[in-house]
Amino acid sequence: MRHGVALTLLASATGAQTASSGAGVAITNPLRQEARPFNFGALVQSGFGVTEDRGGFKFFMAGAHAGKVLTGMHGRGAARGNFEYAVEAFPFWQSYTPAGQRQNCTVVAGPVGGVGAQCSAPFTIGGTFTGASITPIILRWNFAGTGRFAPWAQGAGGLLWTNHKYPAFGGLPINATGGFSYSTLGDNGPNDDTSVWNFTPQFGVGVHYFTRAKRSIDLGANAIHISSASLGDKNPGVNASVQFTLGYSWWK
Repeated sequence: MRHGVALTLLASATGAQTASSGAGVAITNPLRQEARPFNFGALVQSGFGVTEDRGGFKFFMAGAHAGKVLTGMHGRGAARGNFEYAVEAFPFWQSYTPAGQRQNCTVVAGPVGGVGAQCSAPFTIGGTFTGASITPIILRWNFAGTGRFAPWAQGAGGLLWTNHKYPAFGGLPINATGGFSYSTLGDNGPNDDTSVWNFTPQFGVGVHYFTRAKRSIDLGANAIHISSASLGDKNPGVNASVQFTLGYSWWK
């Protein structure tokens, strides 16, 4: 009889421990539950341009993420997960670009009915641009993952403002001695410039690593396109950049 009681107590203790351990795994990753949590985080992001002549462009920014899981769990297998809507704001945004020289030129009447040009003194363009960025539309799919790891994929669109027209555009005139026409001024006419406003459509992937219940370290990589949509006379943009994110999130 005593042996039977002992075995019963041991089985009860083992079952309680297993249940507690299972609950701990579920609680560690709130995305595996049906609670539809909020997600608030701080993050830094850094990267570089990857297309055409943008390899010398570097980026660094710091900001915050706020999101809300809108659905319960859907799908099967590795694709099982939920949908999150989020926004991000980067009040600190910088791009480090190669510096160059430019002159602003206008066409003027030349001798004997010809044309010439009047140009400003050379001045420096490029260098460091400072601004702010907001991404008000982030559509993210959170994969259920494991007890500690939850991958995600997203599409997003944002808006960027810089303290100077970005990116820098233009250079020295094609012909510095005369014989100018509109076609030989290069990219130095009075309206040959970009814009302080740019749009930032993007796609990204990443993962949450839950260090404990409702706390995660976040790693991500975004492919970001920067374009003014021709708000300026010229729209060279940054066709593609790769930017990496490190963040920390609180789940409520």
